[in-house]
Amino acid sequence: MKTALRNNGLSLFFGLIFLLALLGQGLTGHALFNEEPLAAGLEEISLGQYLTSSNFAVDVSENWQSEYLQFLLYIIATIWLVQKGSPESKKLDKTGLESDQEQVVGEHSNAKSPGWARVRGWRLTVFSNSLGATMGLIFVLCWLVQSITGNSAYNEEQLKNFQQPVSWAEYVVSPEFWNRTLQNWQSEFLAVGSMVVLSIYLRQRGSPESKPVGSAHDDTGATG
Repeated sequence: MKTALRNNGLSLFFGLIFLLALLGQGLTGHALFNEEPLAAGLEEISLGQYLTSSNFAVDVSENWQSEYLQFLLYIIATIWLVQKGSPESKKLDKTGLESDQEQVVGEHSNAKSPGWARVRGWRLTVFSNSLGATMGLIFVLCWLVQSITGNSAYNEEQLKNFQQPVSWAEYVVSPEFWNRTLQNWQSEFLAVGSMVVLSIYLRQRGSPESKPVGSAHDDTGATG
């Protein structure tokens, strides 16, 4: 048991704090949502009703889609683009898809290589791009959920204010939708860009996201 916990500590840690943060968002969001009807002397909604509402769903999904977009762009961009001195970058002469020998595929694979990495054809192509494709699919699905639930939440407010509800197509080109979307995107892009640049000059001993403490600032692709 101790070995299993140690070997999976990173995923277990982030899984736990994700669930705690999601629970906290649900509880605080429920309290905030009920402030308006409480002030107006109207009936509050239950926690279960809030957690299954479009208001909660749009808040969650708009954050998820921006996170997966961030990782999708980072995965793809780092194939071709480099940053001198950053451990987040490949070495300056390693841009591109790299050779089959470097990627340990086909006849260059070994006994521990995944099955689809040992064969040629469509299976190798699919497996070679499976991470980016999966991140892209999750991003699109989260974006779709955000747009549908956001449209529903927006129309609830429209009806409360005795205004005409809008269609999904109208909502996804509205300032409301893109304001919510872009405020998440810009923060994700800033965070990734900051990590790339700050890791050139700053260190965190023992972290694979940092260069070794004694590495030169212009060492590229080195991790400690």
